[in-house]
Amino acid sequence: MDHDAFVDAVMQAAGIDRDEAERTVRATLTTLGERISAGEARDLAAQLPPELAPWLNVDERSRRFDVDEFLHRIAERSGADEQAALQRTRSVFAVLAQTIAPSELDDVASELPKDFDLLLPRGAHIEVMPAGAFFARVAERAAIGAEGARRATEAVLEALAERIAGGEVDDLVTRLDPELHAPLKRGRERSGGVARSMPLERFVALIAEREGVPSGVAVSHARAVLATLREAIDDDEFFDVTVQLPQDYVSALIPART
Repeated sequence: MDHDAFVDAVMQAAGIDRDEAERTVRATLTTLGERISAGEARDLAAQLPPELAPWLNVDERSRRFDVDEFLHRIAERSGADEQAALQRTRSVFAVLAQTIAPSELDDVASELPKDFDLLLPRGAHIEVMPAGAFFARVAERAAIGAEGARRATEAVLEALAERIAGGEVDDLVTRLDPELHAPLKRGRERSGGVARSMPLERFVALIAEREGVPSGVAVSHARAVLATLREAIDDDEFFDVTVQLPQDYVSALIPART
């Protein structure tokens, strides 16, 4: 696949014009070159069309940053918002997988942390609910406005990330829109990645305090957020989250399926 065919494939996969596709490819490869080792960048460059290889900047020293920073850099470089950057970057990786040897793609993936799974072709089956749609469903369920839904979502996800194991928080990060990652990461930092035992009353109080609402309202909002979370991730992942919660949490906060 030559340069023009690569860019055209990204254009078609992402549903964008050619200039946008060109900027997206350049931004993605430049940022990927910053994230992987120089040796791996050279190996990858050797399998790309000659016009694309320089964008990897094979002499760049590898830096450690997560998928949110990765997408932020791509958005800034390509002139897209971060939601668009997510979908467009997935398209670049999909075309990359068609261009290079499977073993080379595996080598690239091995240098990236788990939270990059939502970008890689092996994670293409993961349907990521846009943050806007998540907030809209919370707003409808809780009968609140858009900004209230955002505050409720962030408060609940942060408290949840404090309550469950860090590994499970990491799994949630790979399945949710990057706009929802920040509260999960704050909660994980607060707990140090270790599930923090707390009674239901304390869990609700944390949500109420961070959201600035009474405890009774916090319960209603938590039910709306958790019901939406169940729709945003697969059943197995939701089970892995809820199995870490005591039965009184489940009874009070997780509505039965209708």
